[in-house]
Order: sequence, then C-alpha cells, then structure tokens
Amino acid sequence: MPDIIEKPQKHSIRSDIAYLYDGSFEGLLCCVYESYYQKELPALIFSYSEVQATLFPVKEIETDIISAEKVEKSIATSISEEALRLVRLCYYSCEDNREITILNFLRLGYKTGASITNMLANDTVRKVTDIARKVSRESYFYREFLRFSDYNGALVAIIEPKNFVLPMIVNHYCDRLPSEQFLIYDETNKHALVHQNGESAIVQLDNLELPEACEKEEKYRALWKQFYNTIAIEGRINLKRRMGNMPKRYWKHLTEFQE
Repeated sequence: MPDIIEKPQKHSIRSDIAYLYDGSFEGLLCCVYESYYQKELPALIFSYSEVQATLFPVKEIETDIISAEKVEKSIATSISEEALRLVRLCYYSCEDNREITILNFLRLGYKTGASITNMLANDTVRKVTDIARKVSRESYFYREFLRFSDYNGALVAIIEPKNFVLPMIVNHYCDRLPSEQFLIYDETNKHALVHQNGESAIVQLDNLELPEACEKEEKYRALWKQFYNTIAIEGRINLKRRMGNMPKRYWKHLTEFQE
C-alpha cells in the first residue's frame, strides 16, 4: 500500500490460508493490511458468525483501529474516494465471498490507481460495481418505502432487506426525525437502528415483539389507506409500472397494502 503501510520483503505470495475476522468493516480492512504485510492472498475470509469448512490453516485477524485507519486512508489517497465508496457498499452486501472480492479489487486498485473504477471489462471491477449499485439502490428504496407505526410514543418500522442497509439510512432518518424516538428493525439481519434522545445506534436484536396497535394508530392507518386509494386515478392505474417503481417485495410492510 503506497506511502501508508511499510512494504514487506519480497517473497512468494502465500495462498494456502484462510482469514478469520470479527465481521466488522474495520476488521476487514485489517485483513487487507495483513494480506499486504505478510504477502498472503487468502483463499477464504470469513467472520466468527459464519460457519465455514476449509482445509486451509485458519489465521485469526485481530481488529486494530490504527491499522484499519491506515488502510482506509490508503484506499482514498492511493486509489480514490470512489473506490472507497464502492468497497463500503460491497461490504454491506449479502454476496457470498464478498471479502475476497473486495481484497482482489483493492489489490488491483493499488496497481492501477483511480482508473480502476472505469475498468468495467475486468470481472472483479464489474462485480464490485454491480454489487455496490444493488446495495445503493436498495438503501434508496428504504428511504422511500418505509412506514412507521406509533407504539406508546415510539415510532417503529420493520424492513426485510436483502443487504445490510441500516448504516446507509441512519443519517437520513436521524436528520428527518431528530426529536423522535424511533426504531427500524431489520428482520433479515437481526439488527435494529435505535434513535432516542438525539442519539442513535445500530444494535443486534434477534427478535422484536410488538404490542397490539392502539385505536389511535389504527385510525391513522385507515386514513393513510383511504388517502392512498383516493388519489389513485382508476383509468391510469398501471400495475406493471407500479411494481417497477415500487417492487412487490417491499409491499409486505407498507401500510397501504396491508389488510
């Protein structure tokens, strides 16, 4: 990594090894650091929460914030800010072996520089770009297609994303609802974005049990459904286009589509 990490002595690159890390973005950056410093190209990178069978010896990579910051800075300066953005989005995806994809992308980026983001003929670059586009698009939808319900003064919403989008929507909702108490529960990844007293955090939450909606909440839901149905122009209803603009997999938790 140019100008950031001390270059190790030259020797053949070892590939018969697997990395085990804590699953955090900083932990993954430490895997990148280890790969360069030890001249290793791991065949597999997986986290403690994953069950992986491998015949390769497993090396545990400790998360060191200083090392992670060095790698993050090197991506932005030696490659580009856009490359760092793509890497972050790819990390939050649900793609299998995304860690290896990111490592391969960065190794190529350190060789080619900022031009890597335009090298779409390269399989790794194209894959990272496609994954990042999907994650970005899904996070956009969850800024548009999210409905809160009031439970005893707290606003609660449930989502079922394919990717881990909470880190990408946290600023949007905290800026829009700074004085509210709210919770967005990611049923897929078992995490929740909690905002209270002006502070927010993303925490692990294996299950969410909600009480029955109160009468006032039920009235608001009915009013929203009535509004949604009233503004529709019957002669211009186009179900195919609606599903294109509002994909059906988001409907489950949208108030206007609930019985």
